[in-house]
Amino acid sequence: MAPAPPHPVLPRLTLVLGGARSGKSRHAEALVTALPPPWTYVATAQAFDAEMTDRIAQHKARRTEGWQTLETSHDLAHLVRASGDSGTPMLIDCLTLWLSNVMLADMDVPARCAELIDALRSANGPIVAVSNEVGLGIVPDNALARAFRDAQGRLNQDVAAVADRVILMAAGLPLTLK
Repeated sequence: MAPAPPHPVLPRLTLVLGGARSGKSRHAEALVTALPPPWTYVATAQAFDAEMTDRIAQHKARRTEGWQTLETSHDLAHLVRASGDSGTPMLIDCLTLWLSNVMLADMDVPARCAELIDALRSANGPIVAVSNEVGLGIVPDNALARAFRDAQGRLNQDVAAVADRVILMAAGLPLTLK
């Protein structure tokens, strides 16, 4: 009897970027579930309205048995520090909603982002982080939206710099950048 094929290796940190409905979350979930369970799903969304409640429910329904869900809207660095060395594959979905939560709570964005980068840099993983690529559209028409776009672009660059692999999703197709 031949031995079972080895499980695919997931790098310590993978960043999956893409636009809205590009297939980011599905691809990230597939990367994580290629490894044996259990898996940790870190949810950063807050349900402020019915539409977001429905989106969260759809994401939950897609997850099979084997997922443990942790939720954080602001303290992602702490959660990564607490769980990022467990050896359990972790999916963070998503950095964009986390950053939005931090900005809307009027927190120190550069400090919070630096804490997160430090936590991701020192975690043993494997971690897959999902984030939106927000810099491909038009210049936003208000100061808050421009500040968010700029902060998200900086965060994506900083996470990509410490990531072992970076994947850009477009039309459901992955393009490996790093």
